[in-house]
Amino acid sequence: MDEQSPERQTNGEERVQAKREPVFNLPGILVATLALLAAIYAVQTLVLPDQAVEWLLLTFGFIPARYVIPLSEQGLQWLWSPVTYSLLHGSIEHILFNGLWLMAFGAPVIRRIGIGRYLTFWFLSSIASAALHAALNWGDPTLLIGASGVISGLMGAACRFAFPADARPGRPAHLNPRLSIAQTFRSRTVIAFTLFWLFGNALIAVGVPLVGDGSQAIAWDAHIGGFVFGFFLFPLFDRALPPTDEGQDEPSYCNPDR
Repeated sequence: MDEQSPERQTNGEERVQAKREPVFNLPGILVATLALLAAIYAVQTLVLPDQAVEWLLLTFGFIPARYVIPLSEQGLQWLWSPVTYSLLHGSIEHILFNGLWLMAFGAPVIRRIGIGRYLTFWFLSSIASAALHAALNWGDPTLLIGASGVISGLMGAACRFAFPADARPGRPAHLNPRLSIAQTFRSRTVIAFTLFWLFGNALIAVGVPLVGDGSQAIAWDAHIGGFVFGFFLFPLFDRALPPTDEGQDEPSYCNPDR
């Protein structure tokens, strides 16, 4: 039997490695985020009794009415609830829908900005989403929960780099140059995506559900707040792209898990 040449052996190893590539190659911090959201929802629905679930939602959910009551007459929920509400969900459809969008838009943004900036982005975009919701529903006693506002922020951030007009074949989305505001307004892909997203939120605003049975109100205004935050403030979180050498393949970007 003829011996295989080193070149053939190398090519064979490359093919085996390619076959072993996972279908979902998600950053570790994104997997941890999804696991945390799932664990909280599992405890909420499978472990806690009804009274404890009510306490959990009222304690960590966002309620605009808190901010018309003197802070001295209430607990500290007003302090942490503008962030913790983003970790809670109201139904299996709610968390599954958010999880899918989080995987789609969270992965490129995390690879672009890294773990620390991603966590800061989550923290601030959840506050921005809650702030717009509170401004438009001032004094309202209704409860806001869910990661949709943060995910909308990630969508807005992705619009600044993930849909370039001059995308190179094979180049990962997170290595694309950042578009200016003017460039995004000239991008047909960004405009089409944004209009589609706004149309979906307009349907929600008039009471047309896009997922589930529509029995729970959806805070479309929180989505808008998150998207605006991510779209306009993404440059504050962005990192410089690694240098490239002409005639060579695109270099590896910094490890998102560092």
